[in-house]
Amino acid sequence: MSKTLPGITHLQFLILDALAGGERAGKDLRARLAEHGVRNSAPAFYQMMARLEASGFVEGWYEQSIVESQIIKERRYTLAKAGTRALDETHSFYLSRAASARRRKAHA
Repeated sequence: MSKTLPGITHLQFLILDALAGGERAGKDLRARLAEHGVRNSAPAFYQMMARLEASGFVEGWYEQSIVESQIIKERRYTLAKAGTRALDETHSFYLSRAASARRRKAHA
């Protein structure tokens, strides 16, 4: 049980949690954030993703396809080992905090 605050933000947690289900396109990750009420701009989102990549939490690459004679480049992401570790540590931290709160409430 870790007593140290997680090293990732709530937005980063949402991204890593979404990627735990498998690789995703950037636009799909932005839609996932929007489901939770997050409305950040595309540049802000991709800056956050670049920081996650630089930290070794995610791996990103471009995939190119042709749609109606137009070349489309889509950024895709997957969870890296460090991202899995950060996600697990964050889950553990908040689950242990919730369990502690339940125990305190039960003894009050």
